[in-house]
Amino acid sequence: MKNSQRILLTLMLAVASAGAFAQDKLDMFNPVNTSVTSQMIAPDARAAGMGDVGVATDPDVNSQYWNPAKYPFCISRAGVSLNYTPWLRQLVSDMDLAYLSGYYRIGDYSAVSASLRYFSLGEVMTEYNGETGESSGMTINPYEMSFDVAYSLMLSEKFSLAAAVRWIYSDLTYDYTDDTSPGSAFAADIACYYNDYINIGARECQLGIGLNISNIGSKITFGGSEDSEFIPTNMRLGFALMVPIDEFNRFTIAADANKLLVPTYPKLEDGESSEAYDQRVQKEYYDVSSISGIFKSFGDAPGGFKEELQEINWSVGAEYVYNDKFTLRAGYHHESENKGNRKYFTVGAGFRMSAFSLDCGYVIATAKSNPLDQTLRFTLGFDMDGIKDLFRR
Repeated sequence: MKNSQRILLTLMLAVASAGAFAQDKLDMFNPVNTSVTSQMIAPDARAAGMGDVGVATDPDVNSQYWNPAKYPFCISRAGVSLNYTPWLRQLVSDMDLAYLSGYYRIGDYSAVSASLRYFSLGEVMTEYNGETGESSGMTINPYEMSFDVAYSLMLSEKFSLAAAVRWIYSDLTYDYTDDTSPGSAFAADIACYYNDYINIGARECQLGIGLNISNIGSKITFGGSEDSEFIPTNMRLGFALMVPIDEFNRFTIAADANKLLVPTYPKLEDGESSEAYDQRVQKEYYDVSSISGIFKSFGDAPGGFKEELQEINWSVGAEYVYNDKFTLRAGYHHESENKGNRKYFTVGAGFRMSAFSLDCGYVIATAKSNPLDQTLRFTLGFDMDGIKDLFRR
């Protein structure tokens, strides 16, 4: 029977366990489990082309996802972007992610921003055997979405802070019984950004350092279960260094480290009964609050400190810009085999004019079994200052 469990399995495969089932030692495979995993999908083509880095890169219109504290450093007064990702085209043909983001700078030292995310799992056929024994089916359209707003403030010429609030909604249910219902949650982000110029030889380079702790909030509960699930509370730390080559050429290198602040799901111990294991899971996982889970996530991996280090994903990326108009990008994303095995190279390109920009990113997986292989992302951005200048001509 194709139901919500099938949908959840597909989503977990898409985001948290791509390529993991090719491992020889499945008993060591222990990813960090969360609900609404679509919140962790990078939405924009620029960061996607750089290996999914973005917490400390130059501010742009899509900083809402990576680090909203970057917005006060934007040159333009306002901007809007449309992002689209056909998702898991190696497996299905109708899953996609749409992301709308925008910001407005207030004066010279602060900004407000917002984004809307919609993740569609396409059409799914369900079958239900009623009390009469007859079978009937229907088509459902499961989806997840979120909406957030943020306020960022520049505390000095080099440092800024931001806070965001988010509403998350997940509808992965079918309508035949009262045992299933959508879930929702509220969350907040706390972010900071440092931007300064340093001299390397004869060149004045720009250094960026960023930190974003996102999705700090409530757990989410779906109908039919008394257990609440963790949302993907996440900590991202990174740096970026822009090196000017000459008046028309510049080069940026960046790196991010990323860790889910969610408890690791307990593993069955040797000789442990199923009843004792269920009780331990209830106590050590489901009964843990979201805030307690953040602190617990730093020291609860069954494999000790070594496994804690495996829960840190890292990304590196590079960007070359010519005359502020043409851009080439490349990057690499790494995740431990025991935590999901998402390992892939990325490439990307962009074209920018005064009023709009167009970017694309492409994933090249290192394993043939990785369903993220050949994933494309597209971003169309609009600069409000540039649009005003066009109308004034």
